[in-house]
Amino acid sequence: MSERQTTDVVVLGGGAAGMMCALTAAGQGRQVRVLERSNKLGKKILMSGGGRCNFTNLHVEPEHFLSENTHFVKSALMRYPAHSFISLVESYGIEFEERKHGQLFCVHSAKEILAMLEAECLALGVQFQTHCELSQLDALPPGPTSPERFVLRYTQQGQPIQVQCQSVVVATGALSIPTLGGSDQGYQLAEQFGIKLVPRRAGLVPFMLTGELKDFCIALAGVSMPVTAHCGSQVFAEDMLFTHRGLSGPVILQISSYWFPGDTLTLDVCPALDLSDWLVTRKRQKPSQTVVSALAEVLPRSFVDQFLGIYYPKFISVKCAALRDQQLAQLGQNLNQWQIKPAATEGYRTAEVTLGGVSTDALSSKTLEARGQPGLFFIGEVVDVSGHLGGYNFQWAWASGFCAGQVA
Repeated sequence: MSERQTTDVVVLGGGAAGMMCALTAAGQGRQVRVLERSNKLGKKILMSGGGRCNFTNLHVEPEHFLSENTHFVKSALMRYPAHSFISLVESYGIEFEERKHGQLFCVHSAKEILAMLEAECLALGVQFQTHCELSQLDALPPGPTSPERFVLRYTQQGQPIQVQCQSVVVATGALSIPTLGGSDQGYQLAEQFGIKLVPRRAGLVPFMLTGELKDFCIALAGVSMPVTAHCGSQVFAEDMLFTHRGLSGPVILQISSYWFPGDTLTLDVCPALDLSDWLVTRKRQKPSQTVVSALAEVLPRSFVDQFLGIYYPKFISVKCAALRDQQLAQLGQNLNQWQIKPAATEGYRTAEVTLGGVSTDALSSKTLEARGQPGLFFIGEVVDVSGHLGGYNFQWAWASGFCAGQVA
């Protein structure tokens, strides 16, 4: 027999969005219970930003988000802007720093952000339960006196529990990094209530290469260089990192969200220079200089060796003066427009976000409540909203959690 209980709001998921929703709802005088599948709260918070938590960005705009409806994020981001969360962080005396592109990181540890959220929740009487496995969620028929609209059945460390509540907030996260608790539970719940899903795929994720390009990357593993990456109409300029599997680094993670299998990436490995003009000019200035030593002035020598080894092996020991201007110009163009076709991404195992999810068509942009099911909310990464790298996904978690918590 399961123990029967009641509460006002049940939040499924104790991550960033779930905790923000819980503290907001509790601040409205609601009795809130958070059910977390794993053994601890906020695992993604703790690992983010190399353990320093890139908790928001000073320049949050709708164009920093991907969704089938690019306007959907506007309401939530206006109702809970970045400075609202920054004020909360400051009120706890947490030291933070601005890095490039307006990214804000904790100076000391992501643990401070998690401790802040837990303290806010506990001060308002939020009840946390970890090791919880949801077995069933059902809508209750409208009753003349009872305000409860849902019944949940779950187990906590094997103990069956049944709870009735007025609102259920789905903050279960998504498929990315399953070792941190990612799952498809939120999508299953959406389908159960007839809510449309947008196809899911991994985003903010490294690329894998095959054949000689993989060997190229293995030889350069650990080398980082600034590049401009193009895929379709999207362009990002940041650092790229070679790995034993392929390509990573901020610029690759950013462009990966716009890449589909079969697409070609165009990489400008020397965005500061038109290498066609530069090499031809270099030939005039230093005719006895080798192509390798000339390029090594503006690119990592190890990259130059590998690139010429694959694409221009005859140029490796050749002096600039021995080549025609057209040959040097072609080499420069191929470096400024290096085209590669990734075999795949590394998938959800290392993806920072899951693209797609619960369709925004089914949700109120102001409250995140399901249009056809009063009292049911979807927030955070489970929704078809994904941010760029740089604190945007956390800001979506805070904003969507706040909006749902206001009315749940």
